[in-house]
Amino acid sequence: MNIVVVIPTYNEADNIEALVAELLALGLENLRILIVDDDSPDGTGEIADRLARRHPDVVHVLHRTENPGLGLSYIDGFHKALDMGADVIVQMDADFSHSPAYIPQFLELLPQADVVVGSRYVEGGTLDERWSWWRRFLSWWANAIYARVLLGLRVRDGTAGFKMWRRAALEGIDLDSIRSNGYVFQVEMAYVCERLGYRIIEAPIHFEDRRIGRSKMSVPVKIEAAWRTLQIRWRHHNLRPRTVAEPLPLNAAEIK
Repeated sequence: MNIVVVIPTYNEADNIEALVAELLALGLENLRILIVDDDSPDGTGEIADRLARRHPDVVHVLHRTENPGLGLSYIDGFHKALDMGADVIVQMDADFSHSPAYIPQFLELLPQADVVVGSRYVEGGTLDERWSWWRRFLSWWANAIYARVLLGLRVRDGTAGFKMWRRAALEGIDLDSIRSNGYVFQVEMAYVCERLGYRIIEAPIHFEDRRIGRSKMSVPVKIEAAWRTLQIRWRHHNLRPRTVAEPLPLNAAEIK
């Protein structure tokens, strides 16, 4: 079973080497790491290249120099991961908001799901205690009110960026039809998954605030998230549930 972890980066020079080390320390066989760098001016791409030379055939780097943005980085990364022969694709942030320690737990759940979502808003999920009340309110409102009311999402953490996908699930999505390029990309992917009838399991996680560096949730990004959400329902309203390609027969033996 081939696992590819897709990590989009922009100015994560202080985090990426430590994150790669933690992923490798998991000891999972056939795990590869794909760093998708958006032409970071802080040298993240160069550090990623050094890691690739240090860990040949394990760490891979995709340099993007045009059309920057989180959503397009993920789309390009997903296409590349599929080309690499991934059976399982993990998406996660580079800033340690998502702990690599959850990946083995996600693998245990994947036999019953098409996508496993690392969720802050199911029982057992928690937020960093350093979050301000305003940031907590905005996150709660975006998930519990805005996305759920406008789109009818059943998933509780529609903005979650920590996910594990079966290959068949990503192949069943027309990735090039996903237009959102900010953090609302996560909402659009969640909506498409539900419209297609995918089996989604939300696994509780602790969401840690970034350890180093500055958040990329700027005001323009938040504005884009608001109006893009209105477009998502219109763009994908014709999608209907369909059977995902025969799922990979994951089991405990293969995971080990």
